[in-house]
Amino acid sequence: MSGSSALRTWWAQRPPATGAAVMATGILSVGLHQDGYELLSRIALALTWAAWLGLAAAIALRLLWGHLGWPVGSPAALAVVPATTVLGTRISLLGRQQLAEALFALALVLWATLVLPVVREWERGMSGAVFLGCVATEAIAVLGAVLAAALRVAWLAHLALVFFWFGLVFYLIGLRCFDRRQVSVGAGDQWMASGALAISTVAGSWLINAAHSGLYLWNVDDTDVLRSVTIALLAVAFGWYCVLAAAELRRPRTGYDVRRWSTVFPMGMMAVAALSVAGALKASWLRGPGQVLLWMAVAVWCAVLVGAVGSMAGSVRSTARR
Repeated sequence: MSGSSALRTWWAQRPPATGAAVMATGILSVGLHQDGYELLSRIALALTWAAWLGLAAAIALRLLWGHLGWPVGSPAALAVVPATTVLGTRISLLGRQQLAEALFALALVLWATLVLPVVREWERGMSGAVFLGCVATEAIAVLGAVLAAALRVAWLAHLALVFFWFGLVFYLIGLRCFDRRQVSVGAGDQWMASGALAISTVAGSWLINAAHSGLYLWNVDDTDVLRSVTIALLAVAFGWYCVLAAAELRRPRTGYDVRRWSTVFPMGMMAVAALSVAGALKASWLRGPGQVLLWMAVAVWCAVLVGAVGSMAGSVRSTARR
């Protein structure tokens, strides 16, 4: 088999969990933008675009061949929703609102198509991928809130608020289904326990920003509730972050696994959550911790990328020998 055919075969076999690579790279682009590193942010955005287009092409090819190769009810299938919205969020922050709106519409269709089959498969003893129900729902809330603030459209903010609260319900259900042993033995996606709360924090922060954009969206009491919930979410997300980091230090899990992208995404999202709350709630003291968390996420992203490239090279060589 030729090298190019081997590469195509390797790519066609990628599971939907590779959507986490798009999510991880995209959220780092958002974080770098928030921290003022625009050149690095745009480089990460270009990589996110390339990875998202590759993911879309892989799914399209599987559909053309008449099979997806993975169950639609798999929690990992929902990764295509936040992969799409995180790209749309960065595009909106770049000022390209029409493209961001198109990605928002696509994400809504994907969410509506995938969420029910996934929810039906929820059961006790699941891996961290179960939190993708919350992540996908809150991702819709984030992009909706960002677009509402940019376009000054009230209905988008109201829709985002519905998804925000709905996502928290999904988190509680996911927490009930989550196998706690995954904290110690998980291959990477156990970090979604923190990442789901972190993206909920970001959604709350951007909803507060939307309320400050000049639109009358809700009254002062509602804003105070949203503010309090957002602060609480940030605190609990960071608590999970510390627990998961301590578990990794106590029992290191070396070697590349595609689920490690589901470690990078929550780490990057935790940084973006801190930076977003710092801006929305005028809590400037959070910028320092947010910056530290951001560069930790960048370092882990680089390590996982090296592992991914090595895994790809090994798989292509193995396929080419057949």
